Amino acid sequence: MEAKLNQLNDKQLEAVVSESKRLLVLAGAGSGKTKTLLEKLSYLMNIKRVKPANILVITFTKNATNEMIDRLIFSSEEGGLYQSFMNNTKISGAEKNTYRDNFVKANKRLSNLSISTFHSFCYKVLRKYGVSEFDNQFKVLNDSKKSKGEDDFVYENTPETDFEIASKILKENSNNREYLLDLKRYILDYFVDNGYFHSHKKEEGFHEEQKYYTSLNGTKVRSKSERYIADWLYRHNIDFAYEPYLNCKDFYFHPDFYIPQADIYLEHISNMSAAVKEKDEQYKKANKTLFKTYEEVEAKDTTLFNSALDKIVKNRLPANYHSDVALSFEEEFNAYHKELNDFITQSLRVIKMIKAENLSPEEVLVKALTDPHQRIRDFYNLVIPLMEKYQAYCVNKSYLDFEDMIIKTIDLFNHRPEIAEQHQQMYKYILVDEFQDVNNLQVELLKKLLTTDNQLFCVGDDWQSIYAFRGSNVDYIINFEKYFPNAEVIKLNQNYRSTEHIVGASNEVIKHNKFKVEKEIFANKKSETKVNIFAGSNEDENIDFVMSEVKKLLNKGYRKEDILFLYRRSKMFSNYLSRFKTQRVFVQAKTMHSAKGLEAKAVFIIGLTQGKGGFPDIWLEDRIFQVVKPTQHDLLMEEERRLFYVAITRAKDQLYLITEKNNESMFLEEIPDNFVVKTII
Repeated sequence: MEAKLNQLNDKQLEAVVSESKRLLVLAGAGSGKTKTLLEKLSYLMNIKRVKPANILVITFTKNATNEMIDRLIFSSEEGGLYQSFMNNTKISGAEKNTYRDNFVKANKRLSNLSISTFHSFCYKVLRKYGVSEFDNQFKVLNDSKKSKGEDDFVYENTPETDFEIASKILKENSNNREYLLDLKRYILDYFVDNGYFHSHKKEEGFHEEQKYYTSLNGTKVRSKSERYIADWLYRHNIDFAYEPYLNCKDFYFHPDFYIPQADIYLEHISNMSAAVKEKDEQYKKANKTLFKTYEEVEAKDTTLFNSALDKIVKNRLPANYHSDVALSFEEEFNAYHKELNDFITQSLRVIKMIKAENLSPEEVLVKALTDPHQRIRDFYNLVIPLMEKYQAYCVNKSYLDFEDMIIKTIDLFNHRPEIAEQHQQMYKYILVDEFQDVNNLQVELLKKLLTTDNQLFCVGDDWQSIYAFRGSNVDYIINFEKYFPNAEVIKLNQNYRSTEHIVGASNEVIKHNKFKVEKEIFANKKSETKVNIFAGSNEDENIDFVMSEVKKLLNKGYRKEDILFLYRRSKMFSNYLSRFKTQRVFVQAKTMHSAKGLEAKAVFIIGLTQGKGGFPDIWLEDRIFQVVKPTQHDLLMEEERRLFYVAITRAKDQLYLITEKNNESMFLEEIPDNFVVKTII
């Protein structure tokens, strides 16, 4: 772990030896960010003679923690036995983890050094000191969406996931008949019908492109008003037939509703209804009882409309009629499992956002109920009661999720200042990796650990901030000096990974963002090879092209680890994967988000088309999320552009951008022609 200061460039060296109490190192892609952080750590221990126990290094994933430990050992080990073991592809990940843990335990300097994620740091604090805030024998809540390589608390995980708990609570809440029916109404409106024309499947009695609405009992009706009537009947346990065939003496027709328990017919009159005078006469001739409801009444006052339905129907029901028959959650959602799961997933995302923004459920609900849109109000009327019971359940079971651990640690430091002071005195130097990914809670926690005497050393790149959907806030790195006064900012602008054309293309793309720190990244590698843009007429042509190029690369001696396919959504790669499997061609493939920190000699970015299913693909723009964390469209677009920047800068030597003719992603237009060679079929 000896400091190798002579191997650093001027800016890296300036960052390593800086005595600034608040320092941000803005490290462009491929500029040696991790190297600079490790050399800072080595400099502190070996030249400044800082005790390892006085240093806290914070990373964002368990994988990043392990990589940092490995690189520390690689740099100091004589003989290379540890590095040889870790690089052996025949040894399992579990065996490597055990070997690493044992090596660290046997090394006093390493074992005294704290390298951890925010969450594992909080876990240790709460286990040791947190008894006044929470059960310090808590278990870490299993996150159903947790990515491989994130924090993994093997022995203290809960026996159930957050999704399973939310499902259980949702079912319990649905013991309330009104909650159950409101939930089903929401699922039908916004996950089943979704307000679109019904064109994917032709239903009996409906034209191919006719809009329909699904009532609570699954009947598809032609208007919202008819759906309202059908729902009212279902909520009151009244059977009905929709548009039954009625054969009178002179002709036949389909009345809107028939209610067998009352033996009456209902016709709902709107401005779209056909003339009913002749129908009235036919009902009389056939000795049938007809009642009419009017859309203008329903539109103006639903209370009056409910009263009218009540008078029409209930007085004509048999004596043994009961309106409060119990409903079964399983039966109500038997045909809507996927839609219900989507709702739960969306609810959990909102719950996590509320926690990450350090908001209370009550204030979020108050805000949501002032929203002019019914969808938003209905969603939060369902989700906030779910969140409150979800939280109570977790407290009762002594469960903490990742956000809870940080919240409880902050609470502990606030309520027990002597514990906060103990940690401030212990950690004289705090080093934070990937600072562009921090959220509100994490910054608040950092501030609790700082005094005027502590040194905060952060490395990151605002151009690579791509985790807003997890709660990260790029403003903390862009306006670092606002949150940490009297700070110094050092920019690392030399890219050692990519060629000049790749770096040039990435610089031009990111220039279109307004909300950023200005910097010019320079390439250290020279090459005549330009970025290759290929536009086939369809996906099959694109697959043919990339298959041919991959085979050429493999024939040149490239390994599968040297070739990386990137995409915005996993489904974009499915047809490519099928072809690769058929021809037994093996490459690496990742989503753009999961590729952060990776690199490869050749990178193929696929799915670069415009519009739905392409890239950019903004989904956090849904107003539901905006209630918790308002974000402007242009800022969400800037995050998509940063994601494209991250993808581009994974390439070391060759970069292929795959699009479709006449449907190219807008981001491709931002790359000047002098950096690319285009092939359009």
